Amino acid sequence: MKYFIIAGEASGDLHAAQLISALSEADPKAQFSFFGGDMMAAAANRSPIVHYRDMAYMGFIEVAKHLRTIMGFLATARKHLADERPHALILVDYPSFNLKVAREAHRLGIPAFYFISPKVWAWKEYRVNDIKRYITRLYSILPFEQEFYRRHDYDIEYVGNPTVNEIDAAAADFPSFDEFTAAHSLSTKPIIAILPGSRKKEIRDNLPSMLDAALRHPSHQAVIAAAPGIDDEFYSQFATGGATPLVRDCTFALVHHSQAALVTSGTATLETALLQCPQVACYRMNGSKWVYRFYSHLIKGKYVTLPNLIADAPVIPELLLHHCNADTIDATLSRLLVADSPTRTDMLKGYAGIRALLGTGNCAVNAARSIVAILR
Repeated sequence: MKYFIIAGEASGDLHAAQLISALSEADPKAQFSFFGGDMMAAAANRSPIVHYRDMAYMGFIEVAKHLRTIMGFLATARKHLADERPHALILVDYPSFNLKVAREAHRLGIPAFYFISPKVWAWKEYRVNDIKRYITRLYSILPFEQEFYRRHDYDIEYVGNPTVNEIDAAAADFPSFDEFTAAHSLSTKPIIAILPGSRKKEIRDNLPSMLDAALRHPSHQAVIAAAPGIDDEFYSQFATGGATPLVRDCTFALVHHSQAALVTSGTATLETALLQCPQVACYRMNGSKWVYRFYSHLIKGKYVTLPNLIADAPVIPELLLHHCNADTIDATLSRLLVADSPTRTDMLKGYAGIRALLGTGNCAVNAARSIVAILR
């Protein structure tokens, strides 16, 4: 069978690559075409039609500035559906774009599957209507989403969380602390990991405050996890008081060996929780109170970060917009750097509960088997 898969960002590229591998096992004659990245290309043994790096725009202003480009990619996706007539369209998050493609697939009679539900429970809940109308089956990687969709009279399938499997696989090959620091020319001081995001705008908005807070602790070394496709020179402009070391392609090992982490809100907060590293979730984007009030009206629910949403409790601190500055980051970070502090101990207990809720199922394998069974 022919599968057309669309992933619009780095995390989607990783998860979609795992799904491609699982589909190849479940359907040995599977053929793939896709919008995605290098990991999907390696799994499918072919190049993407469009690389996700060319699609990864975020925020109203960026999308508006690149609207013509985005519409061109949408036209390409629609044409591919019409010309190639794949047996299935598989969408990975990225809802603004993907739901438009799903609508076209529905018009053409091509079943659409959603692997990794868009976060409509937090933002733009009206999209549930399009999901119910255009999506044959939705596969969730967050257990609390089942109840949300149940309230909308739509049955979804929780297939497990990919981050659990990724962390477990990576942990088997982690070097020792001494090996890690030696390999990356780091000192032997305890590490404060800084994960400022995967997009330039995120990094530009968050890294200065993160660095300011981390560098207030001279007994520790701050180490930045560099994102794929972002060169060293981009990070160097934010250095204060000398260069801060960067590491690439080993974020899990960095977090594993860190005493605490400063993490831009997103999937990385869940990864950090599963790696058992105490953290402060940061998301500045724009420091104005007006923007904070604006988004507060749009975003539903008590929490923003994945650990807190899964636990339905404030396991990690969420510092958003104007609340996110070097002083507020440091206020929590300082408590996390104390070995037996209640803040650190309670957070680690919360992490254990999150791990239990997520389970151990292989989400890619479970979703692939379901898709193939439905198509047959």
